[in-house]
Amino acid sequence: MASNLDFSLPLSLLFAAAVALQWLLRVWLISRQVRHVAQHRPAVPAAFAHRISLTAHQKAADYTLAKAKVSLIDITLSAAVLLCWTLLGGLDWLNRELLEFINPGLWQQLALLACFALISAVIELPLSIYQTFKLEQRFGFNQMTPGLWLGDLLKSTLVGAIIGLPLAALILWLMGSTGPLWWLWAWAAWTAFNLLLMWIFPSFIAPLFNKFEPLADESLKARVTHLMERCGFAAKGLFVMDGSRRSAHANAYFTGFGNSKRVVFFDTLLKQLSPGEVEAVLAHELGHFKHKHITKRMVMMFGVSLMGFALLGWISQQPWFYSGLGVPLLESKHLGVPAENNAIALLLFMLTVPVFSFFITPLMSAMSRRDEFEADAYAMQQTDGAQLASALLKLYEDNASTLTPDPWYVSFYYSHPPAVDRLARMPAPSGSL
Repeated sequence: MASNLDFSLPLSLLFAAAVALQWLLRVWLISRQVRHVAQHRPAVPAAFAHRISLTAHQKAADYTLAKAKVSLIDITLSAAVLLCWTLLGGLDWLNRELLEFINPGLWQQLALLACFALISAVIELPLSIYQTFKLEQRFGFNQMTPGLWLGDLLKSTLVGAIIGLPLAALILWLMGSTGPLWWLWAWAAWTAFNLLLMWIFPSFIAPLFNKFEPLADESLKARVTHLMERCGFAAKGLFVMDGSRRSAHANAYFTGFGNSKRVVFFDTLLKQLSPGEVEAVLAHELGHFKHKHITKRMVMMFGVSLMGFALLGWISQQPWFYSGLGVPLLESKHLGVPAENNAIALLLFMLTVPVFSFFITPLMSAMSRRDEFEADAYAMQQTDGAQLASALLKLYEDNASTLTPDPWYVSFYYSHPPAVDRLARMPAPSGSL
């Protein structure tokens, strides 16, 4: 039910203040990170001096500093674009322009969503190109050709449209046709869509971008299979992904849902780590499964999304929500009453929520770091802890991850504990890299 009170001005001021505070906080954190990493660049920390070379340490510092400079540009551009879309009237302008060509209704709302996504992608494109072909290339990580990059862009845009537009149409239809409790039906549809996507992604979407081949190393396959049996984990298969086509970064992950679960190793990971180290890394990932971290995060995500849809259901009925964010409700040319545009409600909600949810980032990061410690402990129960420590050090070095991050930056952003904290709980690896 709409409120008679006008909170347009307070909302505008609150939103502007939140955007400014977010920008200031992010700049402050990045500045701290830059100073801390630069101060520790001249020497390898004592705890790693016998394992990490000065050259590798300084490369990681330089990579971190280069990424920080790009981040400063990114957050400033993002804040400016956000204000342009909202308080400066960009979304209102785009909506009015589309109404000149398309009658109000579902098709106009879908066009608004599509145009918004397209314009946003074009704005982000130059920085994305710079990150891939300048920054990542400079530090030896980028393996993509312009043709492969363009092909990925076209495929991801097509897949996004094929998947996203029908979902958006369903949500918009539910908003306009199912009454006051539309948000509950929309949440159910969104939840079902996410579960379906988790199930189909490994078999139908991921192969559009990467080549997956069964793990050919029979010795490693037997070792990994035995580990999974000990841990009570069943997977559809063990696969190697050609991650080296795009990047020199290494990783391993579980993907899928239900009987579509599979284990995926980047080919770069298998080249960098020994069989014992691969087993230890996989045991860490199995630790997340054993402690039900993924299930807990899914339940939390669906619970938070339910509250989000409920909030959207209420706030979308308040005229001040639109006018306070730069989109005054239009009058219908035929009826003389406010014309509904549920796409506007969706876009404003999607633009504003991250501004306020940003301030709980430290809580989410702390929860994630706790889960990582639990997964490490489980891996050390199932495999050799020294192998896990050795694998982590190799990955930190090969991925040019700084060993000296700023503590405040870590507390706010890091989903994984810093190397010094993780390795302090593990047996010391032997040898040198």
